[in-house]
Amino acid sequence: MSKDLSKRAKEIIEQIKYITIASVTPAGEPWNSPVFGGYDENYNLYFGTYRKSQKAKNIEANNKVFVVIYDSTVQPGTGEGVYIKGKAFPLTNPEEIKRVYDLLKPRHDDHFWEFEALDGTGPIRLYKIVPEQAWMNGDGKDSGYCVDIRTEINL
Repeated sequence: MSKDLSKRAKEIIEQIKYITIASVTPAGEPWNSPVFGGYDENYNLYFGTYRKSQKAKNIEANNKVFVVIYDSTVQPGTGEGVYIKGKAFPLTNPEEIKRVYDLLKPRHDDHFWEFEALDGTGPIRLYKIVPEQAWMNGDGKDSGYCVDIRTEINL
């Protein structure tokens, strides 16, 4: 019986609190950033960052991102990951900022930003990542050797 990869991907997104976002600097260099994140009922992803951070500058110049959410809590060789290609957008609508703040805060154990840090003059900006394509990793064989493969899924 094959595993429902879409269901498993959603479980990983719901369980793992940190996501890794790959972006590209304005000079074309790769940039990878682990961030605390959350999700909504449609599995859009959300995170916050310092407004002047490199990833914020990267997204401002090119909003294409690649996200990995990897369950590293399991034994070596049994980990599973969700890979998402998408676009990131800064949140500017006060109601949406409040909704996402309320969505993220319960996922964070301590030292979460005060809401005032997210207003138009605060140092933190919230972002939404809209998935365009997603995959799960899995096991395959090539010439008798175990290899890591990716299978496209729907979120």
